[in-house]
Amino acid sequence: MSPHPPTPDQPHHPAHTNAPDGPIRVMVVDDHALFRRGLVSVLDEEADINVVGEAGDGEEAIRLAARSRPDVVLMDVWMPHARGIEACPRIRESVPGTRFVMLTMSDEESDLFDALKVGASGYLLKEIAVTDIAETIRTIAAGRPSINQAMATKLIGEFAELAKQDSSPPERPVIPQLTPREAEVLALVARSLNNRVIGERLFITENTVKNHVRNILEKLQVHSRTEAAIYAVRAGYVSP
Repeated sequence: MSPHPPTPDQPHHPAHTNAPDGPIRVMVVDDHALFRRGLVSVLDEEADINVVGEAGDGEEAIRLAARSRPDVVLMDVWMPHARGIEACPRIRESVPGTRFVMLTMSDEESDLFDALKVGASGYLLKEIAVTDIAETIRTIAAGRPSINQAMATKLIGEFAELAKQDSSPPERPVIPQLTPREAEVLALVARSLNNRVIGERLFITENTVKNHVRNILEKLQVHSRTEAAIYAVRAGYVSP
């Protein structure tokens, strides 16, 4: 895993003010040992890339990054002992200039958005040819983002949908058929009162309040008192 000196036949890569001097220092993080070792073997053949470490989980990656100081981290999204997305900001704390390429089997938009939120510069599905990952590393090291084409299409589609929602007037939620008593309970829930206090206000038992709250959650199709309170404000049961 030692650096390989550039040769005259090496392809020229565009210079960038933030690009590292000398070989690009890369750390590979993946809990699948066979995939990780194969990736390291391929990258070791690249003259301008130096693999400075490999880790099998997020916690190990955080410790190793502080010592190896990588320029680019190839990071699996889903791993034991701290997900890759959770490890990224912690690595950046100790190595501020590090850039991240998320490698994953997941094509879920939520994983892509989470990766972008923590500052990942690249997001690649593992179906990509291993030999193409080296070029992606060069792109990221030069300060340019790289996202799998299919995921970029999803990202654009999501932004388009959000733009439509922002341009439309907010819809008032459909008010389900609550009984008068349920409406009273919901209004008090929205004021952050507990079941005991609600019971005292309405002169009913605490157990009766619990039953009303359960029915309210079911009718509103929400999972918590907080969600019910938000619904109550939006639907006009109570003033914000």
